[in-house]
Amino acid sequence: MKVLALGGPGAMGAVAVHTAARLPGVEEIVIADRDLGAAERLARRLAQAPVPVRAIEVDVTDDTELRNALSGADLVLNTVGPYYRFGPTVLRAAIETRTHYLDICDDWEPTLRMLDLDRAARDNDVCAVIGMGASPGVSNLLAATAAAELDTVHNAYTAWPVDVDGTGSGTEDERQLLGPDGRPSAAAVHWMQQASGTITVVRAGRLSDQRPLSPVTLRLPGGRRGTAYSVGHPEPITLQRSLEPVGDAVNLMVIKPWTVAYLDVLRRDIDSGKLTNETAAGALAAPKLSRILRSIPTALCAKGPGTLPPFFAAVSGVKQGREYMVLAQVNRSGPRTDPARSLFDDMARATGIPLALGMSQVIDGSARRPGVHSPEAIIDPRRFFDDLDRALERNTDTPIYVVEREPIA
Repeated sequence: MKVLALGGPGAMGAVAVHTAARLPGVEEIVIADRDLGAAERLARRLAQAPVPVRAIEVDVTDDTELRNALSGADLVLNTVGPYYRFGPTVLRAAIETRTHYLDICDDWEPTLRMLDLDRAARDNDVCAVIGMGASPGVSNLLAATAAAELDTVHNAYTAWPVDVDGTGSGTEDERQLLGPDGRPSAAAVHWMQQASGTITVVRAGRLSDQRPLSPVTLRLPGGRRGTAYSVGHPEPITLQRSLEPVGDAVNLMVIKPWTVAYLDVLRRDIDSGKLTNETAAGALAAPKLSRILRSIPTALCAKGPGTLPPFFAAVSGVKQGREYMVLAQVNRSGPRTDPARSLFDDMARATGIPLALGMSQVIDGSARRPGVHSPEAIIDPRRFFDDLDRALERNTDTPIYVVEREPIA
């Protein structure tokens, strides 16, 4: 297949392109971006790739340019954000040009709108996989893997780290908050959006709105205990459809009390109109003493992450009449040189590699079912994790992921 990489020169897109260039079934990669120079630089770095790689200039806000680029491709990897602005637009164009589609959308609002395009995708014989990154993406596949251990699902939780083990160095965190120009990054602005207002979660099996940063205390297999905090993300929306939990489904942050307390101050200021998402992102990167002082009462009362893993899915339910909690996570217990231990320290790799590996299942037809799908609804988890094992070039006998099941007392 000919692959169009929209936003390919970006951090996550570039990783996806590097990975895709070495996958079976890829015949050509066209790197498309409004910054033609950046696209050409990436194409030159891949001059020795096993498949042809070239660059074109495409502005996704120009409908004609976008459709012309899509018309020349069999499949598009869309890493152009923010997805609340560009996700439905690019997907709709891909459906109309009959181009298979994958993205790394991590906004719950456009996820709902893109899922509504399922009938149009089926009518045009287009397979679209949305949220095929780390979270959502790997998190969904871990949740599906955990749920496979149960007959029925009660609660489903996905979680990712903020400032605990598994987040990388302080320098990496700072790069995620500030762009090269010193302004708040798109990721930081997105975080403020998902940590303010209301978010959609699952309560008693139904989609429900609640305020973010709500505490959830978990007791997981292996004696792991701790409290994590809710944040807006697509996982609850798609897991409600795929796993059909009768209880709750929430996406969580594994985060320290002082950090969540400061986030809560920013949330209140955003909700009251004192801050925009952009100015709040700046305040997150450069905390002010006045807001730190305001966060003290919450920080002193907030519960911490305890011994929770940094990145995991936890699903409770019933197996043969008995209640269990099942924990699934990428294995971090191998030798220090094991790439799986540090995968989520680099979110570009943790997101871009899964995007390309999900694409490979669409290319070979094993996951090429018409419609708009979440990862867990169409991607084979076992094969995905086997492919991830190989892509990381792990030199160890320890499994790439581990699943633990424990009865609920």
